[in-house]
Amino acid sequence: MKWKQFRLKTTTQAEDIVSSMLADLGIEGVQIEDKIPLTEQDKEQMFVDILPDIPDDDGTAYLTFYLDEEEDVAPVLMNVRKELEDMRAFLDVGECTIEESETEDVDWVNNWKQYFHQFYIDDILVIPSWENVKPEDSDKMVIHIDPGTAFGTGMHETTQLCIRALKKYVTSETEILDVGCGSGILGMLALKFGAKHSLGTDLDPCAIDATHENMEVNGIRKDQYEVMIGNIIDDTAVQDAVGYEKYDIVAANILADVLVPLTPVIIHQMKPGAVYITSGIIEDKENVVVEAVKAAGLEVLEVNHQGEWVSVVARKNA
Repeated sequence: MKWKQFRLKTTTQAEDIVSSMLADLGIEGVQIEDKIPLTEQDKEQMFVDILPDIPDDDGTAYLTFYLDEEEDVAPVLMNVRKELEDMRAFLDVGECTIEESETEDVDWVNNWKQYFHQFYIDDILVIPSWENVKPEDSDKMVIHIDPGTAFGTGMHETTQLCIRALKKYVTSETEILDVGCGSGILGMLALKFGAKHSLGTDLDPCAIDATHENMEVNGIRKDQYEVMIGNIIDDTAVQDAVGYEKYDIVAANILADVLVPLTPVIIHQMKPGAVYITSGIIEDKENVVVEAVKAAGLEVLEVNHQGEWVSVVARKNA
């Protein structure tokens, strides 16, 4: 099936009200492109440490919408243009030019699967649900995980650095806290390595469902783990719910700029002798995290590298 695509040029000042107008006319799923700078809240919710260069905001916005190729678009566009002209009396709506093109209907739900295949993290096989384990991999630890809206398939270097550290430090008595758990992969693997219990926290509601799904598909019982939403850095209710001096390992695969304020807080959740496994650190910020760890009174045990990324492992001695 083909769709007719329309790209409307307007202003950032008008983009919200124009989008609302399109919705009132029955046009849904409008895509907005603009150069409005990211807010601090936006940046905190992004899983990147180096933001892309964004051109200066020139006040221009583009709104893209789609209509069925079988639909008579002339009256629809006429109504859109009429509404835009009416808005000019009280709002700068810009040029309001509309470019038309065609686009194919794509199976977005399934087409991305061609880009994600099974892979290895040392002797661990990570495999999506639509692929089968090969006979030659029968001796490996197999983890079933599908890419989703929550971060963490094990493919990224930062996750692999954490996994290797977990494998080294987890014991049968380990209580692990995974801060910023995403897909739940670190807590899940800690349990596979023999840990007693895992608790994950995250700011993203998607992480809750993703963790439950991944735990279930990998045979983890519900009494072996817990996951909760909230900001452990500044929310005392979350800190209380997580508990104090309770964890043998705390894992935090987050950005360096989050690890710095997290570290002096999270030491209160750690038992004496507990291990702190951090990653998500770009090379340029290695020293910043190391100094934050030392300032919190922790002993640095290891600093490991993979590609451009760094993992700092430390211990709470008292």
